[in-house]
Amino acid sequence: MNKLGKHIFVVLIITCICCTAFAQRRVRVMQPRLNNRQENFSNRQQNFNNSREQNPGVRKVQVVKENFIGRQLNLTPEQGEKFWPMYRQYQNELFEIRRLKRLNNSDAQANGSEQIRKDLDYQSQIVNINKHYNEEFLKILPPEKVSELLKSEHEFNDELIRKLHEQP
Repeated sequence: MNKLGKHIFVVLIITCICCTAFAQRRVRVMQPRLNNRQENFSNRQQNFNNSREQNPGVRKVQVVKENFIGRQLNLTPEQGEKFWPMYRQYQNELFEIRRLKRLNNSDAQANGSEQIRKDLDYQSQIVNINKHYNEEFLKILPPEKVSELLKSEHEFNDELIRKLHEQP
């Protein structure tokens, strides 16, 4: 039994050494992955910031959306002069809040309760922006056209999503 005990002891020692060696190797392997994840997050954030200004596809969608809304609202030239700059500002503010909300909901957040708090804060900011600009739009347009604006935006988004789903 003494020989069997020595063999078991040797096997246990070898197993412990192997486990320790693999555990240390994992730590070294995981560290670059974390750094890559952080770099990828930074790259995504920079690409996202530049996408709205530089992406011709995004600009095309904006132009098509404005044309669609313009046809739906049938604005007079005076209304159009006042409405379009304000509408673009409205869209830019919403875009920025939604961008921050997406970044908050990325997998890089460590504190879940803070993430939830920020998400709710972003949602309330979106509601406040909508309220503010609806009041501003009412100064330029009659209530029927402001209501038509909201309907037109929803119709455009629904149509865009439908067309994207149809693409192969």
